[in-house]
Amino acid sequence: MSFEFLLSSSGIGLIYALVSLGVFISFRLLDFPDLTADASFPLGGAICGLCIYVGIDPWIATLLGMIAGCIAGAMTGILYVKLNILQLLSSIIVMIGLYSINLRILGIGPYIMDETPRLAGSPNLSLLNAKTIFSPFVAEDYSNQYIVLPLIILGFVILFWLLLNLFLNTKMGLALRATGTNQRMAKSQGIPTGGITILGMAISNGLIALGGSLFVQMQGGADLTIGVGTIVTGLASIIIGESIFPTKRIWAVMLAVIFGAILYRLFIAFALDNEFLQAIGFGTEDLNLITAILVVLALVLPNHLKKRAKKRGSKHD
Repeated sequence: MSFEFLLSSSGIGLIYALVSLGVFISFRLLDFPDLTADASFPLGGAICGLCIYVGIDPWIATLLGMIAGCIAGAMTGILYVKLNILQLLSSIIVMIGLYSINLRILGIGPYIMDETPRLAGSPNLSLLNAKTIFSPFVAEDYSNQYIVLPLIILGFVILFWLLLNLFLNTKMGLALRATGTNQRMAKSQGIPTGGITILGMAISNGLIALGGSLFVQMQGGADLTIGVGTIVTGLASIIIGESIFPTKRIWAVMLAVIFGAILYRLFIAFALDNEFLQAIGFGTEDLNLITAILVVLALVLPNHLKKRAKKRGSKHD
């Protein structure tokens, strides 16, 4: 594995660290099975890509992509809280609806720029040679992009890790954690659990959409399919992080999730670049299969190792 490939994989891992933090809020803190992630990730990318395509400042475009994700997450929360639709079903409804919306968003750019006579949906949008948040820091010959891009994304990860840590230790943050732990008890203590759930879902999907915004700028294009498997990646990162770095402090747990996302992406990169796997026919088209295998291993191995450790302990006794 080349050094450039390692850095590139680390950069993508850091993007998915933001995604994993978002998934951590919905699944772990709110106990909300949320599939909106698979649509809010490309939604953030689509909004950001569209804004950059029509000439809006990339920093504003990134922010708008994040806000779009917040709205998507809030919609899922509203369907659950206000309309009493099941959590999982609420997220599926929003995910399905966003598929068509993302298609439409990606088709708006060429129409606004008079490149096509009619407004129609599109599965992708090219951002080659477009100005992104990375452009001012990348050399003209792109010689330093493998170092610059991961460093800038790392800055985003550190910033939002700090902000989340601060937020989760405020009264509202503690209310969010209490709502996820025991909603009935939280309600009896006067916590507006409905509003807190909607807020938590908005923050969760905002982070996921921010990851999508950064992803399309790093890859040089927005695509409808970039969201496939987002939720699986987020969950795998959480499981790997919690298994390797077991801790109960909230700041440390979130740090473990970040490391889990980076390690997960490096595992994927190693699997795709492994000569033995290539020799037996594995390639980039098997990415989702490799992802599924890694998730199964991440779920099974920790429990298996714990059982073995207990058996050894009982034998010594």
